[in-house]
Amino acid sequence: MSAVVAQPVAIFGCRSQVAGGLCFFDEQILLYAAGASCVQFHIEQKWQKFIPGSEKSQGMQALAISPNRRYLALSETVAEQPSVTVLEVVLGPTRRRRTLAAAELPAREFVALAFSPDSRYLVAATGPPDVHLAYWLWEKQQLLATTHIEGPGEGLCQVSFSPQDNAQVCITGNGIFKLFKYSEGTLKATILPRGELQNYLCHAWVSAEKVVCGTDTGRLMILENGEMRWETKDTTKEPGSLTSFSAFDSSDISCDLVSDDNGLQDALPRICAVAAYSKGFACSSSPGVVLLFEKTEEKDVYRETQEIWIPRDFSSSEQDQSDREDIICICFSPSEETMIVSTTKKQLYMFTMPSTEIVKEKLAHFIHLHFPLHSNSITGLDSCIRKPIVATCSLDRSVRIWNYKTNTLELYKQYQEEAYTVSLHPTGLFCLVGFSDKLRLMSLLYEDMHVFKEFAVRSCKECAFSNGGHLFAAVNGNVIHIYSTTTFENTNNLKGHSGKIRAVKWSADDAKLVSCDAHGAVYEWNLLSGKRESECVLRSCNYSSIALSPFPKIIFAVGSDQTLKEISESSIVHEVPAFDVVYTAVAVSHSGHMLFIGTSLGTIRTMRYPLPLPTEFNEYQAHAGPVTKMFVTDDDLFLLTASKDGSFLVWKVYDKEGQILKREKEVEYAEEVLIMRSDIEEKGQALLDLQIRVKELQTENAYQLRLKDMNCNEKIKEIKETFTQEIDCLKTKHEVLQAEKEKQELQHQYQLFELMKKQAKEVQDLESSNNQKLLIENEKYQELQVKSQRMQEEYEKQLHDLEESKSKALEELTEYYEEKLNEKSVLLEETEETIRQQLHIYEEIKKQIEDDEDREIQEIKIKYERRLQEEKESNLRLKGETGIMRKRFNSLQKDIEDRNNEIEEMKLEQQKLQGIIASLEKDILALKREIQERDDTIQDKEKRIYDLKKKNQELEKFKFVLDYKIKELKKQIQPRENEIMVMKEQIHEKILPCLLFDLSEGHTALTQYLCMEGELERLHKQNARLELNITELQQKLKATDREVHRERQKEQNMRALIKRFKTDLHNCVGYIQDPKKLKDRICELYAKYVHQTDMVETVELDTDLQQEFIRQREHLERNFATLKRKVVKESEIHRGDYVRIMQENVSLIKEINELRRELKVTRTQVHDLQSTLGLIKKKQVMQDPVPSSELLSSPAVLRLNAEKESEKIIEMQQLEIQRLRDQIQEKGQVFAVQPLSDGKLPVLKLEGNVTVTLNSYNN
Repeated sequence: MSAVVAQPVAIFGCRSQVAGGLCFFDEQILLYAAGASCVQFHIEQKWQKFIPGSEKSQGMQALAISPNRRYLALSETVAEQPSVTVLEVVLGPTRRRRTLAAAELPAREFVALAFSPDSRYLVAATGPPDVHLAYWLWEKQQLLATTHIEGPGEGLCQVSFSPQDNAQVCITGNGIFKLFKYSEGTLKATILPRGELQNYLCHAWVSAEKVVCGTDTGRLMILENGEMRWETKDTTKEPGSLTSFSAFDSSDISCDLVSDDNGLQDALPRICAVAAYSKGFACSSSPGVVLLFEKTEEKDVYRETQEIWIPRDFSSSEQDQSDREDIICICFSPSEETMIVSTTKKQLYMFTMPSTEIVKEKLAHFIHLHFPLHSNSITGLDSCIRKPIVATCSLDRSVRIWNYKTNTLELYKQYQEEAYTVSLHPTGLFCLVGFSDKLRLMSLLYEDMHVFKEFAVRSCKECAFSNGGHLFAAVNGNVIHIYSTTTFENTNNLKGHSGKIRAVKWSADDAKLVSCDAHGAVYEWNLLSGKRESECVLRSCNYSSIALSPFPKIIFAVGSDQTLKEISESSIVHEVPAFDVVYTAVAVSHSGHMLFIGTSLGTIRTMRYPLPLPTEFNEYQAHAGPVTKMFVTDDDLFLLTASKDGSFLVWKVYDKEGQILKREKEVEYAEEVLIMRSDIEEKGQALLDLQIRVKELQTENAYQLRLKDMNCNEKIKEIKETFTQEIDCLKTKHEVLQAEKEKQELQHQYQLFELMKKQAKEVQDLESSNNQKLLIENEKYQELQVKSQRMQEEYEKQLHDLEESKSKALEELTEYYEEKLNEKSVLLEETEETIRQQLHIYEEIKKQIEDDEDREIQEIKIKYERRLQEEKESNLRLKGETGIMRKRFNSLQKDIEDRNNEIEEMKLEQQKLQGIIASLEKDILALKREIQERDDTIQDKEKRIYDLKKKNQELEKFKFVLDYKIKELKKQIQPRENEIMVMKEQIHEKILPCLLFDLSEGHTALTQYLCMEGELERLHKQNARLELNITELQQKLKATDREVHRERQKEQNMRALIKRFKTDLHNCVGYIQDPKKLKDRICELYAKYVHQTDMVETVELDTDLQQEFIRQREHLERNFATLKRKVVKESEIHRGDYVRIMQENVSLIKEINELRRELKVTRTQVHDLQSTLGLIKKKQVMQDPVPSSELLSSPAVLRLNAEKESEKIIEMQQLEIQRLRDQIQEKGQVFAVQPLSDGKLPVLKLEGNVTVTLNSYNN
């Protein structure tokens, strides 16, 4: 097993979609589903304990607690089979009692659970549309009965027992309202009267026979055996509105339903939760409100008594339907003093129920049970060094700062845009947040987050401060921007990733940066040079997270290929398989010996480093969704994890023995905070106002106390007189009662005497019977005494043996401990001496302190006596001022009333202005979108211009090189033609002498010569044709390039037109609720894009907006001009470099050609020398006198040598011609195939083994 242990400490999140997700264990402990566990939460002490689910569980679907608060049932899906686990809930660790399975049911999960009133039976329901009921005797794991229920559609499903009958079960759902009775091993459905099918979202038993139900149309009804007894017509609520409902007949209900319009029914609120309590029931009607209904004295009549609203910040009436916060679960504590609710936004709220009717208010509000929680996926997580805080951001458009030491929420702020990433500065005073429009740098104030710098980085999905805090990295698509924290300058841009960057990490010394992308690349960047130092690319893996080890050049990466990779020096050193699970996040401790990995199932795995060959790890259930972010705190004591389900979990890390890991240096956390100067001034002013108010209240209270004293004295006198009269009356009553008491005492004495006589007779009878019994018991006692003596003798023998062994052991122990006592006594003597010295020093210090204190006490006494005298004088003076203050108070009250009237008028004006502001903000957002789209089109055009310029430069270079090649080829062909001419002359010189010797053989040589001439002419013609083909192909290539450029331009124009049409069409969709405006907009689109394609719709903008747009356009034009100048300068510099490089290449080619010419000259010289040597030998042979037979044979020999030589020369020329022909064909193929955008020029083969390559150097 792995030696790393992680224990959950606190979780901030809630799974509101779990059925029955709230239940009380006792008055203070609440059970609710969060992540992959069930949490025990103490409402007052705020601690949490975790009840994990089963192994290989796919998450909890439902919870239920027994009526005796002892057992908890969990519904889970294990190995694609529904399973119910019953746990015994105690204050210590929970114990698993039974696991219930129903393999015969065709379902994957149980969506509702309920215990019977005596906690012995359990009923479970599977999800619609194929609903099944299962009825268990759970202690024996016995499935007693199952039944199938047909429903018309999908929706919520709820099941419950009657509060007084173990055999009666109620189930509701979409088109389902059924009552079942268990008898003789089957669940029998109760016959109910037929009625209209409703989508019942919730129900609760208000008595043994009556059930209250809520529907998706806002109807609240009470049913008794399927018959309607009570119903509300409309539960739509605004704050402050109270209604009461009375009973009416079912005929009235049917009439109301017929008159309702379908459109109105869709607009009615849904009743998603109902809960019963002793006085009545509670239900959630409108979004964010709970209504309390209490039973009246009349039969089947309930009256609404109270409205409880979620705070306005979290449930606004202006929110649209998609952003509504419905209450989906209501739970009462056992004493009904506390009500807890959960909402669709994964929030938990608490309300303390009023104890009496006097305290009860008509309108009340919930408070948060713990803290405001994330309601959507957490996308960013980061911590710092100097403070024990962690920052999270989410797609719910909020940023939160948590304290993982105290498990509290320190800061929380909501924004208009979604937050994708967050990073904390090492000091903990600043925060970097990436939004969809910009990257914002904020200062973390005492009670707020203040934005003081914005960066134009759109949709920044990853950002990170360096370890020193002087730099930070921000990701934009596939580019990493490096900024300075002090000057806010963009110091570097790291480009090279082909896919979107998923994670960035800084090295310990901040000199390097490691990043990974979605195309399987992990790059290590050097920030000094801005270049890649190492890279590891695996295209088959989509990386999601990386982590850097403190050991040099070790990187851990996880991705879509279900492995953990250890990368070192651009290569994968080690791979750890995930066993059919995708790893989504990875974190390494600062010591480097612990690895933490998050999976797509929401579990956490811990490993030791170095990684073992057989994979060993501990796996913990953590979240109900994939883990998105992980972080290990700087002291390696805490692990922080966040998930896609919106939950944030704090873990404590232990070693194998369960001890907390210790660092070499203990870190002291900073306690300073930032605050704005304006906030300090406002608080100072408020403090002064409050001090003045306190003084005024003191004078007013003193006057009121005097008045009360006078009234009290008068009342005391009146009460004293009344009590004296009552005392006299009571004395007379006392005397009468005393006389009655004496009479009753005499009667009781006579009765007591008679009872004593009866008792004496009964005692004598009992003594005689008891004596006989004692004799019998005495005999039995003697027999038992004999037996006990025998047993005692045996036990004495055993004791004697044990005492001997004990004495030996005692002797050995005494010797051992006597030695230890001697050692300890020596130590005691030494410590006593040190204590004596310290006592002496302490007494001296004590004397000095006492003297100083006496002196200070005397000074303080004099000081306070003076102050008391001054206070007395000021008190007398203030008494005189009370009359003046009273008059001023009356005048101020009149002013306050006037001010209140003015405030009401101003509020009305403010509401009007807010409506105008909202409409103007919508216009501003539309204009911002249009400006952003135009910015995007400008950027696309600038990129296109830059690409075309770059292509033009490459084409110019290519043209220059081709011209040079043509010249070189001509120069190369010209010496060949000269050689051919020379060869012709040599052939003439060599063949003509041979003709003198033999005419017949000369005729054959002449024919061969003529054939060679014809072949040479044919080759010349073929070369000319090939040159013409090359020129034609080059012209065709240029024409096709022009055509491609023209088509690309057309395509860009069409894309821009389509984009404009899409934006205009999107704006038209906004008027879908207004048919007239929608028709006008469609007509305008038709006129714009069908009849007048060249016309542009002009919009009259406000003067301020026009000025802002002109200013931004001028700014962009200036930036474009500067960039253009830079490009021109850089192109001139690069052109000079290109010319220089080309000149060097030309000089090298010239040198090679000169060497070739020299080689040819030497070859011709050698050939001439050999030919001269051959002629000399021939002359010597002709001059020597030989016989006639030798003279006849010698010309034949000479002719044979000349023919061989001419054949060799012809073969050499044919080979050379064939080589040139092949070379020309290769050049033609290269020109036809090679693309214009290629960065390398074709290889120029000159002769033999010499090859020259001309490269075009890019920027």
